Amino acid sequence: MATNSKANRGPSAGPENRRALLAAAREVFAADGFSAPLSAVARRAGVGQGSLYRHFPDRTALAIAIFDENLAQLETFVARPESTLDDLLDRVIDQALASTALIDLVMADAHDPRAVHLDERLNAIVARLLVREQTAGRIGEHVVTADVILAVSMLAGVLARSDAADRPAVARRAWGLFHAAFTPR
Repeated sequence: MATNSKANRGPSAGPENRRALLAAAREVFAADGFSAPLSAVARRAGVGQGSLYRHFPDRTALAIAIFDENLAQLETFVARPESTLDDLLDRVIDQALASTALIDLVMADAHDPRAVHLDERLNAIVARLLVREQTAGRIGEHVVTADVILAVSMLAGVLARSDAADRPAVARRAWGLFHAAFTPR
């Protein structure tokens, strides 16, 4: 009697399953919002729900893991000396466009102790790049890290509430406003 299930490879499949779950969650939440059933994430990843819950006990844990990956990408980007604030915000906008449902989820649980490190990492990323941009004269000395974080948060909130088809245009308009506010005076 043949079955369609995959053979259980035990603990060695853990890292691969985790990667598959994160990729699947990005797709499912982007398509169906953060209220999509977690069973859909497990199904898309090709793993059982037990595997999903072993890695991510709840939606917030899954969303935080996705944002951790996003922040790791931004940290790598900012480490390059040619990176600019414009480039960083373009990447943040791209991530926000793909993760609007997750932004709502994390914002709803903003005081969850598991999410505190996300703010700390984003602040460090922005602070590092802001110093570089101000030294190069591309960003005004009046701009502080909290201003950029506020702009990113405002943008994420607006994008999460915009129709999917309108998000790229909304992002461009918002970035235009922030750019004008951040230029040297």
